[in-house]
Amino acid sequence: MTTAHFPGISRHFRVAAALATALAALAAIPSWAQDEGAEPAADAVATDAPATAPIQRIVLFNSGVGYFERGGTISGDATISLQFAVDDINDLLKSMVVQDLDGGSVSTVTYGSRDPVARTLATFAIDLTSEPSLGDLLRQIRGERILLEAPMPIEGAIVGVEKQRRQLGDDQTVEVELLTLLTSEGLRRVQLDAVGRIQLARPELDTELRQALTTLALGHSTDKKTVSLNFAGEGQRDVRIGYILEAPVWKTSYRLVLSEDEQPYLQGWAIVENTTDSDWTNVQLSLVSGRPISFAMDLYSPLFATRPQVTPELYATLAPQLYDQDLDLSEEAEEEVREQLARRVAGRGVTRGYGGGSGGYGVVADAAVAADMPASAPAELGRTLKSSVAAAAEGGDVGELFQYEIAVPVTLARQSSAMLPIVNQQVGGSKVSIYNQAVHDKHPLNGIRLENTSDLHLMQGPVTVFDDGVYAGDARIPDLPAGGERLLSYAMDLDVEVAPQTHARPQSLVAVKIVRGTLQTSYQQEREQTYAIKNSGDAAKSLLVEYPHDAGQSDWQLVAPAEPTERTRDAYRFAVDAPAGETVTLEIKERRTISQSVALRNINDGQVAIYLRSDKTPAAVKEALRDVQRRQAEVAELERQMKDAEGRINAIAAEQDRIRNNMRAIDRNTDLYNRYVKKFNDQETEVEQLRETVAELKEQIAAKQRELDEFVANLTIGVE
Repeated sequence: MTTAHFPGISRHFRVAAALATALAALAAIPSWAQDEGAEPAADAVATDAPATAPIQRIVLFNSGVGYFERGGTISGDATISLQFAVDDINDLLKSMVVQDLDGGSVSTVTYGSRDPVARTLATFAIDLTSEPSLGDLLRQIRGERILLEAPMPIEGAIVGVEKQRRQLGDDQTVEVELLTLLTSEGLRRVQLDAVGRIQLARPELDTELRQALTTLALGHSTDKKTVSLNFAGEGQRDVRIGYILEAPVWKTSYRLVLSEDEQPYLQGWAIVENTTDSDWTNVQLSLVSGRPISFAMDLYSPLFATRPQVTPELYATLAPQLYDQDLDLSEEAEEEVREQLARRVAGRGVTRGYGGGSGGYGVVADAAVAADMPASAPAELGRTLKSSVAAAAEGGDVGELFQYEIAVPVTLARQSSAMLPIVNQQVGGSKVSIYNQAVHDKHPLNGIRLENTSDLHLMQGPVTVFDDGVYAGDARIPDLPAGGERLLSYAMDLDVEVAPQTHARPQSLVAVKIVRGTLQTSYQQEREQTYAIKNSGDAAKSLLVEYPHDAGQSDWQLVAPAEPTERTRDAYRFAVDAPAGETVTLEIKERRTISQSVALRNINDGQVAIYLRSDKTPAAVKEALRDVQRRQAEVAELERQMKDAEGRINAIAAEQDRIRNNMRAIDRNTDLYNRYVKKFNDQETEVEQLRETVAELKEQIAAKQRELDEFVANLTIGVE
């Protein structure tokens, strides 16, 4: 079809033909972008089957993502179209790797816009959003030239489309649409239902219509987007496409078969789910345990940077000049005018001067306008970009990375799941009963010490235990590397009963010393835990008793037994053999030392008496304590004397107040008044003597206290 022959549409069936042509031309869109407006070739015709790239390899991680690899063979220039869920496009844009092997190249990768179809359709010259009729379409392109057959060919520009009602029979009317065209012969009216074919004269408008139809067709699936990969080259070539998408975490479950005569038998299964909309056919599947850093980022939505808004500078134009008449002003009047002008300019702010021939004028810069300038726009841009991106990431100890390669190709239909065997062999292990008082106060749990003698890293998961062909219980296995060992418990051991009992002993003084005036004492505290274990079963039992112990926080030291059988981060484990029908006892003793310190200058007689009576206090320390006690007693005696003197002074002062009040009420010439005067004088003499005594006592107390402090500060006894 040439450009001289305009591509057309028919009111009945040629619209579908145009849509098919547009779909066939989709692969020719030549840009790496969201293909809203790419122009397909008008005469493109599909002659070969579309290139395909089925899934060949999948790697699933237990961090919630999967790597999908597709491969296929193409010839010459080719396009491979894949469909993805809208929510997967971001991961695709972030991770896709495309390779055209054997000398070819990858030209572009195109994908549909995230905008709703209605919004995209509204951007075309011909809007198909509201399912327009033929008359509606023609109204949208008024002024455009068209070629129609009705039934004779007519060419002209569209003036308008109007509706009229016409008589149909005696009592019926029908509404018809009339098209008005401006032809070379003038205006003509054509009834639309008589038109057999319409051609658009302008190729650009025809292209817009075809693209709108293509967009409409691709929008039928609202949750799917087509991604087209365009390859350029010659001859047949292999291509490879890989990408990361969100995928369910693959899981593991195990079955452990116990027997009296054989080693434990372990069977492990990986649970894989195909939640995609594609079938997996003979794919190479790998299962990886580990947590590579993975995050989501919105690369699909358009992102616009915030730019500063700059206000254009205003330039004033010259205005016609008016000239005042000459005034004969005095010097005083001229000075007043200059002051008024200066005040007016100061009130307006900064001025910008512009000169122009015969005179100059000033433009005042408004401070408020300057403040409104978006000087902070660059900082806002950074905040906008950061807030539009959400990142998410998991940290911590992820353990050893390991991988299961499924040897047999896997076929799994879409939206289905499968169990794949990953381990099926005998492993090491022995039965053991595990007692922990915090788990159950009376009975231990049946368990097994499992040894991973396989070459595989066993990923964590549930374990179903069978004992002698009977279901025995469920357990959980943590990540267990090759050669590792773990305890598993799966049921309660009702044959064994444990009676725990705690014994606490009072603390006892074990050491006393003096270091630079500080009395340092050490007390020893002991506690005992006894477990009476009764095995009522017919067979002997191996028991592991877990005793809580926080090695990083606790200061208790194990005394008996000398060493535990095993240590964990928060417990000791003690192995006990329990013969059938017998009772055995496990005794655990712990000890800790508590240190205390007290300054000798603050020690009281009661505390000194305790240390003097203890046989753990060295003789030299006792002698020093007695010396400190004697010196403290001397200071205390002087303080008592000073307190007595101060008390006597206060008593005299109260007595003198009483005497003063009595003297005011009696005659000065009486004997009683004179006796009060004599007594007042005697008391004043006594107060003066007492005050001298208090002053001397204060000096003596200070001297004795200095002697005590110096003696105590340099005192160190009992330090090796």
